[in-house]
Amino acid sequence: MAGLLEKYKKEVIPEMMGKFGYKSTMAVPKIEKVVINTGFGKQIVAKAPQEQAKFRDAILNDLASIAGQKPILSLSKKSISAFKLRENLAIGAVVSLRKKRMYDFLERLIYIALPRSRDFRGIEEKSVDKSGNLTLGIKEQIIFPEVSPENVKGIFGLEITVVTTARIHERGVELLKLMGFPIK
Repeated sequence: MAGLLEKYKKEVIPEMMGKFGYKSTMAVPKIEKVVINTGFGKQIVAKAPQEQAKFRDAILNDLASIAGQKPILSLSKKSISAFKLRENLAIGAVVSLRKKRMYDFLERLIYIALPRSRDFRGIEEKSVDKSGNLTLGIKEQIIFPEVSPENVKGIFGLEITVVTTARIHERGVELLKLMGFPIK
């Protein structure tokens, strides 16, 4: 079992039941999934097709090593000439993590990656939406230990969304704080 999952079962559930008066352990909010998303449309549009493929493959390899799972390409829906964008051009990648991979990724994010990021002072509480889901932006993928800075072809940003079953902002924030997220 993952360390974060054990922490959830042994510490978070009893604490949440006491604080919010849940009658059943099944009613206590939990983390449902983690979605990692990146867009690379700006960097890829101006390049030649061979360079586009190299850059896209480098990003997909970095994202796969970070998530531990192969990402899915996001394609453009229509052509926009002002942005030099063609229909069905790969402009992003997304990975959805659940169960063991999700907890493994969250442990690396909380204990290794976030403290390594430059000028990190904690996650703002306003990053949690009214449904209790946390969304954070990361400017550089090199804060993750799986990515070696020497082998990086290009720096790209990530958006990480932690989806919870909490339907209320306060309960989502409390769940994330108890799980170990450094929320201010």
